[in-house]
Amino acid sequence: MVDLTILGTASMVPTKQRNVQSFYLEFKGEGMLFDCGEGTQRQMNIAGIARTKIKKIFITHWHGDHVAGLLGLIQTIGNSGYTDTLRVYGPIETKERFDTLMSSTIFENKMNIKVEEINPKDEAVVVETDLYEVTCIPVEHGVPALAYSFHEKPRTRVDMATCKKLGLQEGPQVGKLSRGEPVEHNGKRILPKDVTYTVPGKKIVFIPDTQPCENLIKIAQSADILICESTFANEHKHKAEDFKHMTAEYAARVAADADVQRLLLTHFSQRYPSVDHLVEEARTIFPETEAAFDLQKITL
Repeated sequence: MVDLTILGTASMVPTKQRNVQSFYLEFKGEGMLFDCGEGTQRQMNIAGIARTKIKKIFITHWHGDHVAGLLGLIQTIGNSGYTDTLRVYGPIETKERFDTLMSSTIFENKMNIKVEEINPKDEAVVVETDLYEVTCIPVEHGVPALAYSFHEKPRTRVDMATCKKLGLQEGPQVGKLSRGEPVEHNGKRILPKDVTYTVPGKKIVFIPDTQPCENLIKIAQSADILICESTFANEHKHKAEDFKHMTAEYAARVAADADVQRLLLTHFSQRYPSVDHLVEEARTIFPETEAAFDLQKITL
């Protein structure tokens, strides 16, 4: 299972209902943070998420509403006896800006932190394990900026009904078949492909502040969930163009063109106390649209 918690849905200015941007994803006990706006660690407290679960932080870009919570979070984690290496990924300039951030106040850094800059020309792998990969792609926001995709790798499952027809019960032989190893049973050789099937992995895509560009459709392709910035309604389309953001309607066009399953709008301007009209505008293009809300939890 992949567990996702929406920690903030505001753009630039937090409101009484919305904190600024941050998303927490947990997979098999490993926590990953996508952006870390001001107040992120407090949102984690409210959501009941242990900060020490965070092993990786992926920064989309260095505008303050996406990174202002980093320093406090790192200081708190460091004081908790954290023994892992915290890995921070971000676009070009990340190392310089992270170092500046860390030197901006006086505290003792008690953690081992590794910072990695990414400067891809196209979609590129940032992290890959046996179980998942995280990729990124450049987007267009006037500063170095990245969209990210978390993709669980396909899983092999054993069809026990077929196994039982062949006289196989739960045990070492079924275990071997699940690992891709053939077995001998009752004088017959049974291959993994005879009794197994593949379950596609879940894909979650995070599209941050950006103006419309082709790379959005590329990274969002076939996502189970697309979390996409939709700062403005159509009535303020000119502001989206001026500030290199997107409208809810354009986010919906990305979702439709990329054949995603579900669209969550986020990064709402403070001018909208309610975002129902943004959802309505998006649903004219992509019906499976919702407005993300703070502390929302989703399990895939």
